[in-house]
Amino acid sequence: MRVAIATDGEERSSNVAEDIGHAPFFIVVDTDTNECFSIRNEHAGGSHGIGMTVAKELSSLNLDAIIVGGIGPHGYKILIQAGITVASDEEGPAEKALEAFLRRHG
Repeated sequence: MRVAIATDGEERSSNVAEDIGHAPFFIVVDTDTNECFSIRNEHAGGSHGIGMTVAKELSSLNLDAIIVGGIGPHGYKILIQAGITVASDEEGPAEKALEAFLRRHG
């Protein structure tokens, strides 16, 4: 499974970001191989509606799920239509949020 986690840093110990559009980074984890890499969100400083732009970009990454603190309805719809599971209202370290997600959806 390929999972992206919206974070405030580039490490798996970074906290889950509060908002998908303004998340400074996304950590992408392949849960089968435990390989991961981070992506800088070039739109993090954007204004209203940036979540839709970010959701469109994320939907092109062949993801199965995304973990985030918050997401607006339009961004949510874009991801769901792309077949990506959205786990919102998450918080704390990315690694812990991923473990909790996998217990629920693994």
